[in-house]
Amino acid sequence: MNGTLRWLLASAVVMELGAICLQSKPLSAFAGLVFVLVFLVGSMRLQVYARTLFLLSLALSIGLLASGSLGFDGGLDALSDAAFYSTFLGSLGMMQCLVRRFEVLRRIHDVMLGGRVSLLYPKYALVSCGIASVLSFGMMTLLCGTLADSLKERGVEGHARVQWLRSVLISALRGFALVPLVAPTSVAVAILTRELPQLSWSSLLPFGFVAALLMIVIGWMLERHRFREISGERVALDGWPAGTGKLFVLVLVVFSCMGLLVALVEVKVSVAAMLAVPAVTLAYMMWQERSPRSAITEGVGQLTGMFNEMAIFAGSAMLGVSAAAIVPANMFDGFVVSGWGSYLIAALGLLIMPLFSMVGVIPITVLSVQSGMLAQLVANGADPMLVAIGLVIGFSLAMMVSPFGPSVMLLSRFGQVSRHVVAFQWNGLFVVLVVPMLLVLLAVFAVVLPTLG
Repeated sequence: MNGTLRWLLASAVVMELGAICLQSKPLSAFAGLVFVLVFLVGSMRLQVYARTLFLLSLALSIGLLASGSLGFDGGLDALSDAAFYSTFLGSLGMMQCLVRRFEVLRRIHDVMLGGRVSLLYPKYALVSCGIASVLSFGMMTLLCGTLADSLKERGVEGHARVQWLRSVLISALRGFALVPLVAPTSVAVAILTRELPQLSWSSLLPFGFVAALLMIVIGWMLERHRFREISGERVALDGWPAGTGKLFVLVLVVFSCMGLLVALVEVKVSVAAMLAVPAVTLAYMMWQERSPRSAITEGVGQLTGMFNEMAIFAGSAMLGVSAAAIVPANMFDGFVVSGWGSYLIAALGLLIMPLFSMVGVIPITVLSVQSGMLAQLVANGADPMLVAIGLVIGFSLAMMVSPFGPSVMLLSRFGQVSRHVVAFQWNGLFVVLVVPMLLVLLAVFAVVLPTLG
């Protein structure tokens, strides 16, 4: 990518962060327009899927805008959403700049692999979920990047390397996929609670927690023997690596900034992370390097490395807005949901998302379209809680089996493994086992919910 496009991409991220601070939709839409132009001019540098999705989404949005189906406000929404989700990924990905400066982050896997072998899978899944609840894709960038670098330094290759990647990163990916079930920062929860204001994260949490626990147990049973294989190659640490205390203070500063933003400005935790992570990261880099130009150049380079993933997010956002605009407002008129109808709708929603994800439509796009139909279904008698539970479970599963989703693509890029291997071969058996159990669990929820009122 040439220098002009690199700096335009970074400028679009800064503009969107400014739009968030100012709560300016026109500025956000303008940032989205800059993103669109950058991805359009640099389309030949995108991978095939990212280029195809982005160009098709752009063509559909322009076509609907020209025909009047989308409308001017809809066009602004499409650009604004494209800017927000691209910036969401790019800003949190700045976490990787810190990895290169702290030994404890470079050796995070040696730290996490300590302790009893039998507990390594749930430890990775839970820690990954906890970090991702705040840093989202920054967690995947951190864990994938550090493991790839660590294996390269040790000269681990061939079958041993694949086993390391499969054991460690697949557990991290599954932990990341639990975020929609248990965390208030999930984009899935944000979309659903926006469309159905009667729902809240706290009301969804107990059901999501049970589903997450079931998924951890099944994954634990499948992966524990692989952790035994790699446990003999672990590196024992003599105390905490150098710089641990400094990193702890830096993380505390990040979280404190996020807390202040949430408390004083009343933004969501995910938005607070988008603002705090790059700000603190760049400030630390400037202080350490004593060169603002060097720090900014490195930050721009980090954003450039996520060019494909950011284009996918932008395309998905535009596609979601455009598709929702063409769903007829009276689509479900005369359709009455009664008895176990809510369960069937919830189960269908659970299954549709991973199925579409496997053929190339990433989860956020499917959920954006599905959420546009929720109000009509609820008006016709569907249980909003049960349907929402089905959708967040489906979103969680889809994050694991979408070969084109950003999380799988990040794992594939850092691990130098085909994304189809990650999505289907490494996660296939897990999904085949867990889906029937989750459908049964959803049926239990269908029985329990009416008794809870």
